[in-house]
Amino acid sequence: MIVVAGESLIDLVPQGRGEPLPALLPRLGGGPYNTAVALGRLGARTAFCSRMSTDGFGDALLAGLDEAGVNTSLVRRGPEPTTLAVASLGGDGSAGYRFYAQGTADRLFELPPRLPGEARAVAFGTCSLVLEPGASAYEELLRREAGRGLFTLLDPNVRPGLIPDPDAYQKRFRSWLPYVSLLKLSEDDARWLGGVPEGPPAVVLTRGAEGLTVRPRAGGEISVPAAEVTVADTIGAGDTVNAALLQGLASLGALSSAALADLPPDAWREVLRFAARAAAVTCSRTGAEPPYAWELHA
Repeated sequence: MIVVAGESLIDLVPQGRGEPLPALLPRLGGGPYNTAVALGRLGARTAFCSRMSTDGFGDALLAGLDEAGVNTSLVRRGPEPTTLAVASLGGDGSAGYRFYAQGTADRLFELPPRLPGEARAVAFGTCSLVLEPGASAYEELLRREAGRGLFTLLDPNVRPGLIPDPDAYQKRFRSWLPYVSLLKLSEDDARWLGGVPEGPPAVVLTRGAEGLTVRPRAGGEISVPAAEVTVADTIGAGDTVNAALLQGLASLGALSSAALADLPPDAWREVLRFAARAAAVTCSRTGAEPPYAWELHA
């Protein structure tokens, strides 16, 4: 089982570009939530670990997990509202966000006493590692599960507008790296963080239309091109990459730091191509709509 820990929220996605006041369509979202749904759709045994609202948006988010076959036994709920993210789309389909997260349910996440015994990996990222008091609980979960030997994936998915003190965040980010098996960064993340850090057994860098690159700790780089697609928007593409990386590595029996360090270049290319195809499907439709396994094998 792969556990995804982090926030869920509602993306408000503009309909029609170039309009001064476009209609906003609510879509299920949140980086970790999208990753969990993508894993479920790809056929992985997946659980979501979070705190969600009991409002209507929270009900819809929980139903989305159920529909994707994601185990929700680690989800706790509360009466606070669901976080909202208002998206803005660039001419190339790239997305920016403004978050409304004050006093929302996911910020009150508390450390669970244990994860399921069958858990093999746990993934973290995005707002949940920034917004307190939940951020400290997620950080403690990362350290605890890495200490127990679980494979860990970290996608910081940096949202500068949520980070009041960049220096403090970057110092905190560096403190997580000894506990991370696989680090996934976008080029924007790497630029904001001052470069691609060393430390984890492998770092995957997403480069938009230029494809994906992995930098194993042993040295060198392995790259694959992006899959060609007509882009509707890029919402959820990076989250889909997270899921595809985890699913691809699981299929190779490589969900351990030792196995990751020994993964040969051809195996990395196979995993990266799978992730590129999955992300392309997500980019071909509006909102975070990751592919099902059958779509990638068709």
